[in-house]
Formats: sequence, structure tokens, C-alpha cells
Amino acid sequence: MAKALVFTVPNDCDNMLAQRFLRDKCGLSARIITRLKREKNGILMDGKILRTIDFVQKGKDVIINLPNETSSIVPIEGTLKIAYEDDYFLIVDKPPFMPVHPVKQHQTDTLANIVAYYCRQKDDDYIFRAVNRLDRDTSGLVIIAKNRFCANALKNITHKIYYALCEGKIETPGTVNQPIDLKDDSKMVRVVRSDGMPSVTHYKPIFSCNDYSLLELWLETGRTHQIRCHMAYLGHPLVGDDLYGGSLELLTRQALHCGEISFVHPITNKQLVVKCNLPDDINNLIRHSTIKPKED
Repeated sequence: MAKALVFTVPNDCDNMLAQRFLRDKCGLSARIITRLKREKNGILMDGKILRTIDFVQKGKDVIINLPNETSSIVPIEGTLKIAYEDDYFLIVDKPPFMPVHPVKQHQTDTLANIVAYYCRQKDDDYIFRAVNRLDRDTSGLVIIAKNRFCANALKNITHKIYYALCEGKIETPGTVNQPIDLKDDSKMVRVVRSDGMPSVTHYKPIFSCNDYSLLELWLETGRTHQIRCHMAYLGHPLVGDDLYGGSLELLTRQALHCGEISFVHPITNKQLVVKCNLPDDINNLIRHSTIKPKED
């Protein structure tokens, strides 16, 4: 059953039209409000039906009973590394080589399948809504919103910190402010091009050894393959990222990890910061005093 949303009417919203309160203060879309109006006890104030033409009173609780949703994803048992969970969000540390969503080639070996199994074990059920998406080979934090409202509330407000092991020695922080778009002869590879989409990547080195550097990166824009494309543009492709010119001698996947996510929780209005450690494959390289290519 979907968890009810509870919003206490603040003093400055006293006698505000319910429609305006639900849109401006609760962040509900017109579509959700319309659907709630059709649900029994969809919108309540202190236990009584609240119509959109009514007025809200300060200090009272407006309760949103979201309609139940059923997932159609096949549940598959698997390991789930939970970094954070409450009634509204599940944040997991996704391993490399695992797709987030089912696609034609991957129907039962995705993060969504494992989350569906986890929900069934808890006698819970909700649509799998990944707020942020990681490539199959990228590891790290993925936010799953447990209802449509929470998914919409986090659009474009999450701050993510990535870690990437790059080729070459990088000793000073910097910013790449270069537009990117698809390469002319590819449906996947991105390149820097003047007619591309605006893209900004900030980075700073936190570790370097021989010809490799570990960078902390954060983005102003969230383009597909943005970090991989921008670092290749600088001449420092990610280790293991052969799609963008990186070597496969140390890793067989791009050395990219989403290690921290922060956002203002839409229900509690408190800042939430969730972190996870680097995965073993990247960590094992850094722990050595020198990073050497694998020997034949």
C-alpha cells in the first residue's frame, strides 16, 4: 500500500485555496491532483474530504492518499546493497555490469528485477522509478522513488558526486565547458561539437599514481556519457573505457562510480546526504603503491 503524504499547513498559507496549496506548497502536479479527486479519500484535511475549491487552515494536516500501483517487472532474487531507505525512497549501491532497467537484451538481470524481489519479500509493491540512471558498467548510487510524487519532486534537484579513474596525471582542478552531442556516424558515442548541447563538468584530483589519476567530479548538466566524453576530450579517458579511447589493461569497464547523492527530502524538507564506498575493482587499483597494467 502506498504511504500517505502528510503536509501541515504553515501559518503563511492560512485560508489559501486548496488547489493552490496542493500545487505550490505540496508540489503536486495537475495530473496527480485530478486523479486524487477521483479516488476515495484521495485528499483529506484532518480526516475530512478536501476539495480543490476549499480553503486550507493553518496548523491542520492535509493528507494525500496516493493510489496503489502494481509493478509488472519480474522479481528475481539477488544481492541488493541498500545505502538508504524510508517510506518514500530506496537508494541502492549498484554494482558494475548490471543494467538499471529491463531492456530487450536484459529482461531478468537488472537492478529493477532485484528491487521487485526485495519489495515482494517485504509485502510491498510500487512502480520502479529510478530518479537517476547509470550506465550498465557504471557503479554507484541509484535513487528509486516509491511513488510518482516523490519521483517528480526530485527532478533536476539532486546533487551527485562521481569518482573516475582516468589515464594520465591530473594535478589541478578544472572545468570542462564544452557542448556535446552524438558523433555523426554513431548512435551511441558522444563528442564535443559546437552545435551540441551545453555541458559543464567540474573535476578535482584526489589521488594520482604514475600515469593514472582518481578524480572527484560533479556536473552542472546531465548529458548522456558527459563525464566519459569530456575526459576523453581533455586527453584523459577513463580507465577501461575503450569506447572513448581508454585502455582495457587495468579494468574491463569504465572506472566511473557515483559515490554521493544529496537532495532536500520532499516530505521532511531536510537535507539528505547518502554516500557509498568505491567498488572493489577501483579500490584494489588505488590501494597498490603503483598501478601497473595486468600482465599476460
